[in-house]
Amino acid sequence: MKPVVKHGASVEARPVERGEKAFIQVLIGPEDGAPHFITRKFTILPGGRIPKHKHPSIEHEQYVLSGRMKIQLGDEVREVVAGQAVYIPPDTPHAYVNEGDEPVEFLCVIPKTNAYATEWLEE
Repeated sequence: MKPVVKHGASVEARPVERGEKAFIQVLIGPEDGAPHFITRKFTILPGGRIPKHKHPSIEHEQYVLSGRMKIQLGDEVREVVAGQAVYIPPDTPHAYVNEGDEPVEFLCVIPKTNAYATEWLEE
């Protein structure tokens, strides 16, 4: 293993599966030699969303970098803003919506696993 330093702008932003106006960048992951965690950056443009889904065995730790969005956590909908952190336990249904007029950006750290199962709960 070797240390890695890279600029987020150098990482390709790919559309989020089933998302609308939502993009993901894998900032640090297995291809960088990271053995335990994956750090990802999500961007959801105004009017964008990621539909409700869950990951049966994966927890998520998130930090909102900029903007504001509504996040559904189980049956509860919360508004989160820049500077707030979110923990999503495994098997918790969650969804994201940006109803504002600015993009929202957040980091999402997940454990590195052999399989990353996503169960989509809406289209």
